[in-house]
Amino acid sequence: MSELTAPETVVATEPNAPFEHRSRRLAAAAFVRGAALLPVIGVLLILGSAVSPVFFTTSNLAGVGQQISALGVTVVGESLIIMIGGMDLSLESTYGLAPMVAAWLMVPVAAYGNGTTIGPFLGILVLLAVGAVIGLINGFAIVKGRLNGFIWTLGATVVIGGIQDGMVNGQSLYDLPNGFSWLGAAYAGPIPVSLIAAVVIFVAVGLFLRYHSIGRQIYAIGGNREAARAAGMRVDRIRIGVYVAGSVLAAIGGLMEAGRVGSVAADQGYGEGIIFNVFAAAVIGGVSLKGGRGGMLGAASGVVLLGLVQNILDLGNVNNYWITAIDGAVILIALVMARVVGGEVTAE
Repeated sequence: MSELTAPETVVATEPNAPFEHRSRRLAAAAFVRGAALLPVIGVLLILGSAVSPVFFTTSNLAGVGQQISALGVTVVGESLIIMIGGMDLSLESTYGLAPMVAAWLMVPVAAYGNGTTIGPFLGILVLLAVGAVIGLINGFAIVKGRLNGFIWTLGATVVIGGIQDGMVNGQSLYDLPNGFSWLGAAYAGPIPVSLIAAVVIFVAVGLFLRYHSIGRQIYAIGGNREAARAAGMRVDRIRIGVYVAGSVLAAIGGLMEAGRVGSVAADQGYGEGIIFNVFAAAVIGGVSLKGGRGGMLGAASGVVLLGLVQNILDLGNVNNYWITAIDGAVILIALVMARVVGGEVTAE
């Protein structure tokens, strides 16, 4: 950020003023990077219709939307953390532990709960609190403790996943209350409620990043932390807040997944290795691992792309042993196509 003004020229009441022009350019660049995936998605739509006549049916597309909603909300959380120059591998464990703790307190002993049988509203509050606490611990450890974010969250992933598995002795919790499952299971006509919620979250966060002062400061902090600090921004507070927000969003994603399948598996999140898809969706959507760049359009495009690929493979009855290799190849091809379509602005 060599074009930043010197700290002494910054107006005290507007600490982000030197970054205003740059943030607008970053937002425009983020839009271009996000739109660069749209041609790839177009190719997948054509391919899907050729693979199966079922592809363009309402029920199939609604199913795809429901399946990618939980991943999408978690991608929003990880994208925010990446934008500040951070990384949180433990979101996949929060995605499992938060709904597990809530379900454990809600369901009866016969369904492997602890018998407290709290109501679904209180259960959702517990879920959000678990996400916030994990994010707060991670944020303080990384920001104030100056611990390596990759190593810390890698260790936290294992610890949280172990707690999730151990507290229920490897059992899946079922018989979830309808109020708790509603977000992931309900439909508004032919459209899944979880998809509507995910779209609202993507749009709200995108507008926040574009128009709110803290949103613009997130880009500035990710681009040059020390320059942002010199400009008067509350860098540590914002970074910790982003870690908390990311974990809460992962918890909401876990709630959606639990509602969709009607249970909380002992390996939900951590055992499934969803962090790979989370990072893949964010990165192929143009969220830079260097921080300071990216947008919600790109992140959403990455999520849709991965969901369509999985659906096409399922409809095409592709051998499960090859799916992982094909997923990886599609991600690499998508990166190349986005680079070609988006030009220099999509490069790292």
